[in-house]
Amino acid sequence: MDAASKVIAVMRADPLRWHLLGVVSALDLPDGWIGAGFVRNAIWDHLHGRPPSAPTGDVDVIWHDPFCVDAAKDRKLEAVLHVVEPAIPWSVKNQARMHGRNADEPYSSVTEAMRYWPETATAVAVRRVGKDDCEVAAPMGLGDLMQLVLRPTPHFAGKKRHIYEGRVRSKGWMKA
Repeated sequence: MDAASKVIAVMRADPLRWHLLGVVSALDLPDGWIGAGFVRNAIWDHLHGRPPSAPTGDVDVIWHDPFCVDAAKDRKLEAVLHVVEPAIPWSVKNQARMHGRNADEPYSSVTEAMRYWPETATAVAVRRVGKDDCEVAAPMGLGDLMQLVLRPTPHFAGKKRHIYEGRVRSKGWMKA
């Protein structure tokens, strides 16, 4: 089984994550996905032989619409998601506006935006397609995610490495 198929199988086997993917899919967002720790934690739990754990921290809903870059739209979407699943700490971000916060050139898609995220293993997103299908976006590949490798993306390997290192420390990823 290839890595993308494995990610999809792990998502399908986790009832809560599969449900949340359906909730986000129902919003019909342009280029809409759930990414970051939502995927990484599920895969790393699986690779460590642990049962699926509930998502910790924010559930990062990412989408891309260059014609709707008002942050208020993200807050409205979070409110809608909160009504459907109030126990989930939703975080919605239109990646079409995030380049400004990150001092990058505009991103043309969610996949391009993920190239500018701090860690390769976190630059992964999934989305439900139809009732039973799922897609994986991984612009940095799935190798590091599947091999439990923690490293910065090229964008965070140089001047921004201190940000990557701060994330590693604050999240406690290197603790046994």
